[in-house]
Parts: sequence; C-alpha cells; structure tokens
Amino acid sequence: MTGDETISDGAVIIGDRTFSWVGPIQALPAEYRKLPRADYPGSTIMPGLIDTHVHLGFDGGPDPVARMCAQTDGQQLALMLHNARQLLGVGVTTARDMGCRGYLSLAVRDAIAAGTESGPRLVVAASPITVPGGHCWFMGGAADSPDALRALVRGHHEKGADLIKVMATGGVMTAGTSPGQPQFTSAQMSLIVEEAARAGMPVAAHAHSVEGISLAVEAGVASVEHCSFITGSGEAKFSESLAARMAERGTFACPTVNVNNFLLAEVTKIPFGAFAKAMHDHGVRIIAGTDAGVYKTPHDQYVGGLENFVTLGFRPDDVLAMATTEAAAALGLEGVTGRLVAGHDADLIVVVGDPRAGIDTLSRLRRVVARGRDYLPDSGRLGSTPDAVIAGRSEMKGEKGSRSDSSFIEV
Repeated sequence: MTGDETISDGAVIIGDRTFSWVGPIQALPAEYRKLPRADYPGSTIMPGLIDTHVHLGFDGGPDPVARMCAQTDGQQLALMLHNARQLLGVGVTTARDMGCRGYLSLAVRDAIAAGTESGPRLVVAASPITVPGGHCWFMGGAADSPDALRALVRGHHEKGADLIKVMATGGVMTAGTSPGQPQFTSAQMSLIVEEAARAGMPVAAHAHSVEGISLAVEAGVASVEHCSFITGSGEAKFSESLAARMAERGTFACPTVNVNNFLLAEVTKIPFGAFAKAMHDHGVRIIAGTDAGVYKTPHDQYVGGLENFVTLGFRPDDVLAMATTEAAAALGLEGVTGRLVAGHDADLIVVVGDPRAGIDTLSRLRRVVARGRDYLPDSGRLGSTPDAVIAGRSEMKGEKGSRSDSSFIEV
C-alpha cells in the first residue's frame, strides 16, 4: 500500500534514508536484483503511521498533570524519550507533540533527528499559548496582552518550535477552566495567527466549544483539535454551517479519537469524536491523533484509536488515509513522508494481513523502519509479535539497530 495505490506482489527499495524505488516485484530494475532481500508473504508493506496529537510529557496514567508538575526537567526528558520509543514501537514513525513544559520537546526532537535517541520524527509546538490560569498554564505559555502574545509567538519561533499551539477554549485537565468557554477574543486569536504567519508557522487550536472552534477557524488556524461542538452550558450541538466553513477554508480537524475515547466521553461528559463522521461527511479533512499521554491514554495504544474510528462509522480505507497521507499533509510533510514513493523518507511498517479488511491488523507488526533504519526495541518485540524481531535480525544477518548498507529490498 503506497498511499496512492495498492500493489500486489510489490517491492520497496530502501536506500540510506529514502525510498529508492517502489513497484511490482516483476518490474524490479536489474540494478536492484542482487541486493539483500527480505520477503513477507501474506503481509502488507505500508507507510509508517502518523499520530498528529501527542503529549510526550504526560504519562497516560490516572493523573498525568500531577506527575508533570512534580517532575524535574531531567525526569520529564527521560519520560518523553520513553514515550517516543513507545510510539515508534507500535509503528508510529511521525508524531506531532502538541504541548509540553517549556521547550523540552525541542530537545527530544533534535536528539531523535540526530540519531542519538530512538523515536518517531517529531513536529513540536513547545508550550501551548493560553491565558494566565488557563488550560495547561503549568506548561509555561500564559499570556494575554497583545505585546505578550507577540513575544511568546516570536520566542517559540526563535527557539525552533515547528508550530504554535493555542488553547482557544478551556480543557478538562485544568481546574478552573471550562471546555465550553473561549479563552481568547477574536482579536487575540487573529493576532496569534498573524504573528505566527509572519514567522512561517502554522497554528493548531485546542477547541471544544462551537464558539471556540468558530473563533479559531475564522482566525485562520491550520487545524482544530478535539472539535467537540459543545455549547457554553456543555450541551453537544453539531453545527453543519461551521463544518461547512471548515471544509471551505481547508481547516484540518483532529477529533483526538483514541483507545479510551468512549470512557473519556463518559467521564468528562464531552463527546470526544462523536461528530468526527459528521464533519467528514461535510468535507472536513479529518486526521488521526490520539492525545496520547492524557488520562489513561498511553502512547503505545495508537491502533486502538484507529479501531474506534471504524466504530464511529469510518471505512478502514478512510482511516488509513487519515493516519498516513492526510496526516502528512496536515503536518506540512506531504513531500517527505506518508507515502511509499521514491524520494520520500523511508518510513514504513510491515503488518501481517490486509489492514483494509480490519484495522486491528496494524497491531500485528513484523517490522518498523523509520528514515531507513530498523527499530528493534530493547524488549525484543514489535507490537504483539514477539518473533518479529528474530525474523528481522535473521534477514539482517545478525545486525541490531541501525543499518549501514546502501539499499535493501522489502517484498
């Protein structure tokens, strides 16, 4: 599965970092026929998965905020690196960190990019912009005056953040804030988006309420996270006109559907993901993101979120696109990852079976390759297939971890 088509008896040539060739094995160019070869009968080779909404600094336990606030920066970095490895271990080769304490996510991103640590390619937002005492104020991104908001956006840009995250509404994890109420005015939202645009940075908005979503969309954000469509009183009320406006403006929506989706909705009384299919039917571009790290939502349960998309009425083909090609487009990486095509970074997974017939197939991993390098977890297993690493090592002639040969065939 290349992301654009499905090839029976296909082959992938992995170069030093990128794909050198993709196509039917019968059409394999002569120059590649003597390369080392790994065969995966009865399996599917497809693009690496993308989680567009994670929090590496949260532990996915019963009280992630308390743990973050109690930890030193060093402890937070250790936790974030651990969570990054968990993501990669379940086939997530790209992730977008949507809020951490200060600029810790930049250090994690850069260590992974340099090859000194294992993890998915990271796109990071640093501390989310919020009002004083607002949602996730404890991450260090509180501001409300025009000058302070401009300075915060510029500071994130100067430090090297990839995007700006703004808390357009309150959230369930911060006492004293309301998911149903906007935190910023229309003028403030516009200022944040305009300042970010000057720096060439997209803006993603956390927004639960109809009013908050509308303010974010009209300000010109690139994506809206959660999109719960609740009113100020907490009532769930889908807006067809707002969904149509999102589709018209090309605003991506990440409804943060995850493995714990229905329990979270029951506990918080916020209909997480309930309107994802309705938005999709109105032409909104939906992307897969799990909010990994929040209450009882660990980083190694990505596939469970994709399965819940199917429960909500999505076709497996749509879900696969939301987790690969559409997600890459939302992150500005459509020319880098999300597809198996020559020239793209060599991010792929090999799974037993056909995920178009059942999303749960994605949990039966045989191989994970990120930017041309095999990921072999220290635990000696990939996903739920303990023998996958053994097979991978035997094909690699005993090598462990990164590979230095110039090319490799996947069949």
